[in-house]
Amino acid sequence: MRRMPSLYGLTFSLPLLAWQLLFFVFPLVFLVALSFWTVKNFTMQPGFDPVNWVTMFARPVFWQAYGTTLALATMAALVTSALALPCAYAVAFKLSPKGQRWAIFLMVIPFFTSYLVRVYSWQIFLSDAGIINVLLGRLGLGPFHLLNTVFATLVGYLTLCLPLVVLLQLFSLIFIDRTLIEAAHNLRCGRLRTVFEVVIPAGRVGLVIAALFAFILSFGDFVSPIYLGGGDPTTLSILITDTTKSGQQWPRAAVIALTMIATLMVVAFAAIRFAYKGRAK
Repeated sequence: MRRMPSLYGLTFSLPLLAWQLLFFVFPLVFLVALSFWTVKNFTMQPGFDPVNWVTMFARPVFWQAYGTTLALATMAALVTSALALPCAYAVAFKLSPKGQRWAIFLMVIPFFTSYLVRVYSWQIFLSDAGIINVLLGRLGLGPFHLLNTVFATLVGYLTLCLPLVVLLQLFSLIFIDRTLIEAAHNLRCGRLRTVFEVVIPAGRVGLVIAALFAFILSFGDFVSPIYLGGGDPTTLSILITDTTKSGQQWPRAAVIALTMIATLMVVAFAAIRFAYKGRAK
């Protein structure tokens, strides 16, 4: 029989419920209502008019920005996960417990500095006369146009996501049953094959969730596309700011934001379902 929740449990769950209502549900409801308001003479007027949805979905620039944002976030999630996995594997299986603690501490350090400051510092490296091009020039190469490119945007996404993805992957790999790896080696399974057929499947939940976090952070990021990518191609976050500056069209910006939220929810549910697929309930 299903047990009724106790008063003790409800009491300790109230802060979480209040947090979700205050900072997610209420703003989301207001955003939905705002998307149906209209703007006349630079003044928002409450109402229920779907003109904002029709207008935004009919614009090619909206779908171009949507496709660009989806592609960049997917690429960032894949690249970040691929680069983070060897690091997380090495820390989880090659370092002593003391070394693991130091590695975790070092990966937390980047969060001590503002993400905006870290992105600005990349401009010094990626500019046409920056550090990278100066070093390449001494080898007789370049200069290469690195700043204000898709490559620079991805570098910014890596700056944002890589330490977090490494930590999430590490916390997944570190709790893998070592006897599974020993059994694979006893069956003459090579190291690389063991990684792909034992380690990755055993840590699938953590690896997928880490990639999901990278996707979510990159999908909504504004700093890297504007300061490293130069705003070209346009992403949804840039389109929101451009829309609000164009005649105070906050309702149309709300349409873009709700589209982003809906996309992230679909991707999140799909990723979680894939992560736990085949596991015992």
